[in-house]
Amino acid sequence: MPVITFKYQDLKDLGIDMEKDELIDTLPMMSSDIEDFDDEEIKVEFFPNRPDNLSVEGVARSFKGFIGQEIGFPDYEVVESGEYVTVDSDVAEIRPYIGFAKIDNVDFTGDKLKYIMDFQENLHWVIGRDRKKVAIGIHNADVVEAPFNYIATPKDANAFVPLEKDTEMTPQEILTEHDKGKDYAHLIEDFDKYPLILDKDNNVLSMPPIINGELTKIKEDTHNIIVDVTGTDERAVNQALNIICSSFAEVGGQIKSMEVKYEDKTITTPDLTPQEMNVHVDTANKLIGGTSLTAEDIKELLLKARFDAEILNDNEVKAIIPAYRVDILHEVDIVENIAVQYHINSVEAKLPDINTVAYENNWFKSEATIREVMISLGFQEVMSLMLTNEEAHYEKMNQEEKPHVQVARPITIDRTMIRTSLINSLMEFLEDNKHEDLPQKIFEIGDVLYLDDSKENKTVSSKKLAALVCHSTANFTEIKSIVTSVLSNLGYTMEISDSENKTFIEGRAADVTGEAKNGTVKGFFGEVSPEVITNFTLEYPVIAFEIEFINK
Repeated sequence: MPVITFKYQDLKDLGIDMEKDELIDTLPMMSSDIEDFDDEEIKVEFFPNRPDNLSVEGVARSFKGFIGQEIGFPDYEVVESGEYVTVDSDVAEIRPYIGFAKIDNVDFTGDKLKYIMDFQENLHWVIGRDRKKVAIGIHNADVVEAPFNYIATPKDANAFVPLEKDTEMTPQEILTEHDKGKDYAHLIEDFDKYPLILDKDNNVLSMPPIINGELTKIKEDTHNIIVDVTGTDERAVNQALNIICSSFAEVGGQIKSMEVKYEDKTITTPDLTPQEMNVHVDTANKLIGGTSLTAEDIKELLLKARFDAEILNDNEVKAIIPAYRVDILHEVDIVENIAVQYHINSVEAKLPDINTVAYENNWFKSEATIREVMISLGFQEVMSLMLTNEEAHYEKMNQEEKPHVQVARPITIDRTMIRTSLINSLMEFLEDNKHEDLPQKIFEIGDVLYLDDSKENKTVSSKKLAALVCHSTANFTEIKSIVTSVLSNLGYTMEISDSENKTFIEGRAADVTGEAKNGTVKGFFGEVSPEVITNFTLEYPVIAFEIEFINK
C-alpha cells in the first residue's frame, strides 16, 4: 500500500499545531498506519481506497475535519481559462481520454517539489495501475501556449528533448534508449503511432504515458502549471485530475478549467461537481453496531468527514460528497466514514443475543490438509483477489473467452469479472515478483465462479487448487511428478489424458481426473507456452497445474 512521508513542520505550515506524540496517536484513528517516524518526519500508510490522502495537503484536509478544526465541504473555486486541447481521432485506439487543467499560484519551494512527484507516482500506482490506465503529467505553464493538441505521431516524427536528457530523441528512440522509455515501452510499443501533447507552436509537453519534455520541467521557481491526465478509462482520468487539482487548491492554488474537444463532444475539465447520496440512520446504527446515532449526530459526523449534509427526515440524511472522494460508491461507504469520525474505539462492545457452539466447516478441514501437502512439497501460498479482467484471464492466457460473471459497475478496468480459474492470478504474481530469486514455487487455494451452460447459465461456485513453478529447467516431468504427489497424498486416484489447453505447449500438457471417498477432482497440468510467458513479461520456463474439487 502507498506510503507518504512528510515533516511535522509541513502539517504546522498547513495550520495543524499538534505535538508529535498526539499526532502519532491520532493519525491511526483516521484509517491510516504509522510506518515509521523520527524527530522530524513521519511515514504514514493509507489504504488505496483513499487516494486523496496520498499528499500532505490531503492528509491535512482530512485531519482538520477529524479533530474538528475545519469541517464541511471544501469548496474550491474553478474559473475558466478560455483555453482548450483538441484530441486527434488517431489516439482513440491508444489512450483515448485526456483531462486538462491549469493551476496558478503554486509553491514548489523546499520539499514541496519532491512531495508532488511522490504524490504523482502514488496516483500512478493506485488509480493508474502503473500508468496502464492513467498517466499524469505536470508542466510549467509559462513556457508553452494554448491551444494544445493531443495527437498520435509516427514513431520517428516530432523529436523532442525528454526529461533528464539534453538532446532530442524520437518517440521510438525514447522507448528503446531512455530508462523511463524502456520501463514503460510495453504500454504503447505495439501501436503504429505514439501519443504526444503539443502546444500551438508544436512544442512537446509530454509523450504519455512515458515521459514529459524537458522544456516544461517543473522547478522550485515554477508558479503556474498545466496538469494533463491521459488514459484508457475516462472515469479514472477525471478522478485523478480532480484529486490533483483539489490538493493544489487546498494550499491556495487557483484552478482554471480547460475545454477538451473530441470529434463527437466537448467537455470541460476538471469537473468538481459534488455527488449526492442519502444515508439512513437505522442502516448506520445497524452496520456500526453499539450506537444510537440520530440524524443530527450523523450530520455532524459527515461534516467532520469533510462532506456537507442535509437532514431530510428523522431517518435520512443527504450527504454532499466532494469530487476528490472517489471511494464513495455506496451507502455503506458513507457509513464507514461515519464510523471513522465517531471513533471506532468509542463503539460500545456488546455480546451477541444468541449462544452457539462453533465448529470447523468440513471444507476448511480439507483445505488445511491441502495446504499442508503443498507446503511440504516446498510451495509458498499466495492469496489473490477473486476479481480480474478479461484480458488477463483469457487473452493473455491464450484462452477463448467464455461466459462469465461480470461486475455491473466496476471501479477499475482491471477488475471487471469474477475469476473462473486461478492460474492467471498466479502468473500476475510471478510477473510482479520476477526480481526474486529462482526457483519460485507458489500455490493458491481459492473460490471461482462460472456460468454453467447446462443449467441455463446458472452461476456455479467451486473450490480450486492451482500451483506454478518457475526456473530455468522446469519441464513436464516435474509438474507431472508434483500433481501425482499432491493427489496421492490427498487420497485420490489419478488418470491422465491428452489435453488441448492452449495455455500450455502442444504435446506437453495433460488433463487429469481423480476419485476418492469424499468426491472427485478434475483439472490439467503442463508446460506453459512461451507466448503466455511473454504476455506476462516473464523470462524463464513455467509449469503449472489446476485442480477443481467436486464433492459427492
